[in-house]
Amino acid sequence: MTENKGHVVVVDDDAEMRALLRDYLVNQGYRVTVFPLASEALKQLQTGGDLAQDFANADVDLIVSDIRMPQIDGMEFAERLRKVRPQIPVILITAFGSIESAIEATRRGAYDYVVKPFKLAEMGVTVARAVEYRTLQRDNTALRKEIKRAWSMGELLGKSFAMKSIFDLVQRVSQATANVLITGESGTGKETVARAIHGNGLRKGKPFVAINCTAIPENLLESELFGHAKGSSTGAARRKRGLFEEAEGGTLFLDEIGDMNVSLQAKLLRVIQEKRVREAGDNVSRDIDVRIIAATHKDLKAAIREGLFRDDLYYRLSVIPIMIPPLRHRKEDIPLLAEHFLRKYSAANGSRATGFTKAAMSKLVGLHLAGNVRELENIVERAVVLCATPMIDEKDIPVAEQTTAEDFFGSATEDSPTLEQLEKRYIQLILGKTAGRKDKAAQILGINRRTLYRKEREYGLVRGEHDGGGPDVQDPDDSGRL
Repeated sequence: MTENKGHVVVVDDDAEMRALLRDYLVNQGYRVTVFPLASEALKQLQTGGDLAQDFANADVDLIVSDIRMPQIDGMEFAERLRKVRPQIPVILITAFGSIESAIEATRRGAYDYVVKPFKLAEMGVTVARAVEYRTLQRDNTALRKEIKRAWSMGELLGKSFAMKSIFDLVQRVSQATANVLITGESGTGKETVARAIHGNGLRKGKPFVAINCTAIPENLLESELFGHAKGSSTGAARRKRGLFEEAEGGTLFLDEIGDMNVSLQAKLLRVIQEKRVREAGDNVSRDIDVRIIAATHKDLKAAIREGLFRDDLYYRLSVIPIMIPPLRHRKEDIPLLAEHFLRKYSAANGSRATGFTKAAMSKLVGLHLAGNVRELENIVERAVVLCATPMIDEKDIPVAEQTTAEDFFGSATEDSPTLEQLEKRYIQLILGKTAGRKDKAAQILGINRRTLYRKEREYGLVRGEHDGGGPDVQDPDDSGRL
């Protein structure tokens, strides 16, 4: 018995054409339902019809319809169907083909357009492509449902073990008042985690105030944080409220806290300890009730050893530490994030993009993404804007050159190669990077140039004798091993 490739509905008032298509598609492995009139098919596809239940079970994959039919023609049928069952692709058939009618058919919701006479094999290819498109739509719908189950804390997304652990920690931390220090590489979503903590906690009805300590010059940062009194300095014509005052009762998010200068760190420490803030140029301190969430991509413990960060401030900030792993260490989160960004930017740009092909998603998952979630968002936004079809394909996903050792060893060891195979791949990589310059390649590899010639021959990387390297004599201090 031929495998069931999907369920196709054929609508045509020509009994001979209906029978021809039905027999051919059944022979190709499809389950086929036929209707002589579009009005009958539409009735069965609407809520309460015999095919409505099939649709709810993701059982109707495609509709093939003639255009010229009595009562309701194919154009109107496609347009009506789009209102009640927009997910089902429609292929329209006509003997009166023209560019204008093809454009009109697409505008009214048709997936494709076929002109009679056609070859059955060509129709088979078109049907297979449309059914595959429907399958991809279904996969993306399932992914959207998975996203809804996976993210329940603002914009936080993920199904990896690491992200589930962060979800759990965020949920518990949200109910406390202790200060939090979030660490992780740039672009991992530290501010998103901070907003989730605030939004799920007791302070969610109060302000969430964020400041990037790197973006503001050092001489202005103190005034931004603590405010200044009128006349406290040249140009201070009026009192300025500081961010601590603006965040009263809520949360102050100090992003890139590792870039704050040491003198300002001392003043921040005093505010945290005393829970009081004094504006620059004023002699009166005010009580504050602010939760501090700080974030950095730097290693603060290393900064403490170098004298660039105060250890007492570090322990005040990191009462509850949260470390966000880079996206390359939680690749199972990439499809969820990519789908989220697809919906976001499709809506923002009025794009027709509705999902990713399997090849595109596989390519996304394989990217190094040194910029983490921020880089992924940028890639998806660009793909949404530039793609010419409803499904983003792998050609719409840019390829970044592998330049890091982590990239190389990650890809080179996927198939568990032997040490010799890994050595060969690494030599090839370095030769490619140096444009075949043996002296430079040997220097990078840490071996003698003659040893490099010998290994090239052993691994079949060159033909014949090496280019003037002399006899194959190994230097006394060169083991010949990488």
